[in-house]
Amino acid sequence: MDTNKSILTDLQRSKEDNSDDSLFYASPRIAHHLDEGFRARLTDVYRQYIPEDSVVLDLMSSWVSHLPEDNKYKRVIGHGLNKFELDKNQALDSYWLQDLNVDQQLPLDDSSIDVCLMVAAWQYLQYPEIIASELKRIISSKGILIISFSNRAFWSKTPSIWRDSSEIDRINYIRAILKSEGWNQLEVIDEKQSSQGIRKFLGINDDPFYSIIAKN
Repeated sequence: MDTNKSILTDLQRSKEDNSDDSLFYASPRIAHHLDEGFRARLTDVYRQYIPEDSVVLDLMSSWVSHLPEDNKYKRVIGHGLNKFELDKNQALDSYWLQDLNVDQQLPLDDSSIDVCLMVAAWQYLQYPEIIASELKRIISSKGILIISFSNRAFWSKTPSIWRDSSEIDRINYIRAILKSEGWNQLEVIDEKQSSQGIRKFLGINDDPFYSIIAKN
């Protein structure tokens, strides 16, 4: 993988399953796709980095946003592909449906967002450089972007650049795309979670936690 390129090749964008993404996500999945340790760590990161009274965008969201329940935000906007899931998400004040692999133009005003969240989401983008540019446009001058992920995915729907890379390569790939679009202040959290109790006894590894925090 060549992370020095800001524009991916057709092969790097290609997926095993090229069917319409909106069809793949048409049936709601009301389940946690990341383990409890990952979700708790994610909420801690949000508590640390998201100021109260922020306008928050949860891009490529689902039925839960993992925001701290005791924090108050000015507004939380959601985006995704499944209406049922987004209706169920109690953190959202509003949302819209859009396939970002078909249309990358975000229907939001310039500098209208303080914080954008992406959880287990970047891995499905076929045109990440355009999305990174759009996020640069809509996030305010002192705003932040928090991209978090682990080692899980619907692999048939991930572009080959993600599917065929190591975990450190995925971090470097995201950083390279962000830098190419003007995101220069990048912080990386790279943590392996320690299994406990019966999971440790059974030799089950907890989900690793990766997060890239970019400042506009």
